Amino acid sequence: MDSARDGIFAGDDPFEIARTWMSEAARTEPTDPNAMALATVDPEGMPNVRVVLLKEIEADAVVFYTNYDSAKGRELIASGKAAINLHWKTLGRQVRMRGPVVKEDGPQADAYYRSRAVGSRIGAWASEQSRPLASRAALMERVETLGAELGDDPARPSFWGGFRLCPLEIEFWADGEFRLHDRFRWSRPSADTGWKIQRLNP
Repeated sequence: MDSARDGIFAGDDPFEIARTWMSEAARTEPTDPNAMALATVDPEGMPNVRVVLLKEIEADAVVFYTNYDSAKGRELIASGKAAINLHWKTLGRQVRMRGPVVKEDGPQADAYYRSRAVGSRIGAWASEQSRPLASRAALMERVETLGAELGDDPARPSFWGGFRLCPLEIEFWADGEFRLHDRFRWSRPSADTGWKIQRLNP
């Protein structure tokens, strides 16, 4: 372990470091400190990236939610891999992770879905995410119809749930003067092995 890995980089648990950074960002970022770029690849190997919300940093993984039939959902299921990037401009820091993903479609997904505003829950039912849409009016009509059908406590649809990314690589980056940034990469061959930590060139 690099003896110079102190200050904001100190610690033996990368997930705890990530949680600490996220907590600091929550006090400084104007909106959505949990916004992250999610990268996937389609069956032809063409990459896709979009911003989604990170919902939980667990003991050994991170969890986010989406429509399983969306472009990202289909790509995640097909490849079983993803990469994410959290960037906080106010802190001058970012965290990158990549590794295998698995579905989270059990009680934890149910609980998170139930915690969302009713309008968002109905929206999850109404939106055929990533597919062509005839008009905004058509979407809102579907929202209204499903709202009347499902009531004010709709259950989580089977096509909507979470993904758990269990990273094999995590990189912590902090802005440095003259672009001489600090970077530390944590890597492991599998989720049940220990971490190797390396300082990287800017």
